[in-house]
Amino acid sequence: MRELGRPVLAAAAVVVCGASMTILDSTIVNVAIERLAIAFDTPLATIQWVTTAYLIALASVIPLAGWASDRFGARRAFMASVAAFVAGSVLCGLAWSAGSLIAFRVLQGLGGGLVMPVGMTILARAAGPDRMGRVMALVGVPMLLMPALGPALGGALIDAVSWRLIFLVNAPVGLAALVLAHRTLPREAARPARLDALGLALLSPGLALLVAGLTGTVAALAPGALLVVAFAVHAQRASDPLIDLRIFRDRTVGAAAATTLLFGAAFFGSQLILALYYQVAKDLSALQTGLLLGVQGAGAMVTMPLAGKLTDRGGAGPIVLGGIALVLLGTVPFAAHDAPGWLLAAGLFLRGAGMGATLMPAMAAGYAALAPEQVARAASALEVAQRVGAMFGVALLAVILQRQLGASLSELEGADAATLAEPAAHTFVWALALTAATLVPALGLQGRRSAEPATA
Repeated sequence: MRELGRPVLAAAAVVVCGASMTILDSTIVNVAIERLAIAFDTPLATIQWVTTAYLIALASVIPLAGWASDRFGARRAFMASVAAFVAGSVLCGLAWSAGSLIAFRVLQGLGGGLVMPVGMTILARAAGPDRMGRVMALVGVPMLLMPALGPALGGALIDAVSWRLIFLVNAPVGLAALVLAHRTLPREAARPARLDALGLALLSPGLALLVAGLTGTVAALAPGALLVVAFAVHAQRASDPLIDLRIFRDRTVGAAAATTLLFGAAFFGSQLILALYYQVAKDLSALQTGLLLGVQGAGAMVTMPLAGKLTDRGGAGPIVLGGIALVLLGTVPFAAHDAPGWLLAAGLFLRGAGMGATLMPAMAAGYAALAPEQVARAASALEVAQRVGAMFGVALLAVILQRQLGASLSELEGADAATLAEPAAHTFVWALALTAATLVPALGLQGRRSAEPATA
């Protein structure tokens, strides 16, 4: 196998820097919602838009990532998106009202939505198909650690200083990413790329409405789904669609996208239930919960490097199936009522180890099966699959838990452990079922990477 080499490692460092702050920001604000409502003397229903507006903006801009990478070069697109995110973060930290904070969160989301798919494009082009598994392993740990550390870091900053720091903390990380990108990423010549205006008009609002629906505005789900379906029909006929869905005709690429979507729903959806479980049923603080969930990160750090090497050598299929099995095994203690603490901690480690052998190898298999000119548009598609899957999982498991409780999640403050323990166990049974469903598309991942990438 070829060594990763300095240029690939430099590209990975840049992407990790940029992606970490955007992933962290998706959860760090959650613990500050009540504090923000008090600070701006605003109802919770209004201040919730600080989170919702960010997620909607994030989802709506992702489809542009492939076109922007082709039209302006991945290096410039990445730096522009990081700069927009940093500017939005600083403005959020200086916000003077709930309205201004929500508006600046939109700017944050518009920048943040491009960081990950453009970053994946940079990595795929730098590494090539024979090193993609190892490169994805390098950037995979932050994807797991950041959502877990977000509530802990947010709670610590709010308690020690001010809510403004949860936004301003992004500035030094973003500036470091910009400096690294300027110094290490190769310059690319811009090339003509027609913008699929009709596709953009269908897909971006469609994704925005889907996200709004999954985060609470249920009436937005149907029109959002219709717009996404209309885009799918349009993409099959357009000569240069915003996202070329024809790449999914390749068995490996289609299986990678489906695995990413279902696994994102099962794993990241259950993260919300895990946080509630430890804070309510186990009476831990946000900081303690975040640190405990970090055990998953330890599990991922054990398996990701090995999974990356094995994926590059023999393909992702067996690795991903083994990873899903580990996640299933690690989730079982949470589905059992009154499992001892040591068994729950072991379950967290196994879940993290399984995630490290599932998500990144599956995505690496998809990228490895693509021709170089397809990578940029495919990165948008795979990012959409993961984001939508995660949001769907959160929404589905939250609804299941709420129905079991007979109350909304916001009404759990002050509840005793018995209130949540049994409903949470029932909800984890659903998480197990979602995880098991991931085995079906994972069977479609090739055992060994093909020598030649697929062409559309």
